[in-house]
Amino acid sequence: MDFTDKRVLVTGSSRGIGFEIAKMFLDAGARVAIHGSTEQSAGAAMERLGDYDHKVAAPGDIGTVAGCESAVETAIEAFGGLDILVNCAGVGEGRPIADCDEAMWDAHCDVNLKGLFFCCRAALPELKKSNGNIVNIASDAGLMGVPGITVYCGTKGGVVNMSRAMALEIAPDVRVNCVCPGYVDTDMIRISAKKKPDPEAYWQKMIDYAPLKRIASTDEIAHGVLYLASAHARFITGTSLAIDGGSTAGK
Repeated sequence: MDFTDKRVLVTGSSRGIGFEIAKMFLDAGARVAIHGSTEQSAGAAMERLGDYDHKVAAPGDIGTVAGCESAVETAIEAFGGLDILVNCAGVGEGRPIADCDEAMWDAHCDVNLKGLFFCCRAALPELKKSNGNIVNIASDAGLMGVPGITVYCGTKGGVVNMSRAMALEIAPDVRVNCVCPGYVDTDMIRISAKKKPDPEAYWQKMIDYAPLKRIASTDEIAHGVLYLASAHARFITGTSLAIDGGSTAGK
């Protein structure tokens, strides 16, 4: 897929899935704004990406409206507009319902829902000018219930349905789609596994979760994002693409 000179902002691109998405856009010729919650995290990602041309750091706290607007404005000023917004910034934590407090609830809602919405709102005028598109990263947990991560499920389910509503409201000028990954092999997942009483058993549980009996790689998610953002998907809007090894197909 050719994204030569396309102007792209990927939130949450300092690590994990977002980093791989940004790298894949750069490989395809795009100009990409690299986002992290701080100048340090965005700068570190820029260094890791090395000698790619046409990249710029666009830090901002996605949990705040001001941070969303700052990241989007930095990308627009650097590139003279915007063609693609990928909302990948997100937080996730598993806790029983009884242990979920207000701070946890607010953190999930602020980043996963509020932040995503206000990044879209800030980018929309330029995306309308370019007939661009938005790809939101949700989760298989946004398509089905999963015990132990109720708050996360609620916010990711909100991402899925908010993407549908946006797609209807801003068509035909801007397309909006959603990617719903299952377990993905990232540093965040590996760190989480190491904290468990039995890390090997936890890792095996993640492998066994999907019918395909493995965990996705970050590039498998990134390929799906680039497809939805590309001209190949120009008749697709309001959809949720599950890249989950079959986890949402049923039990």
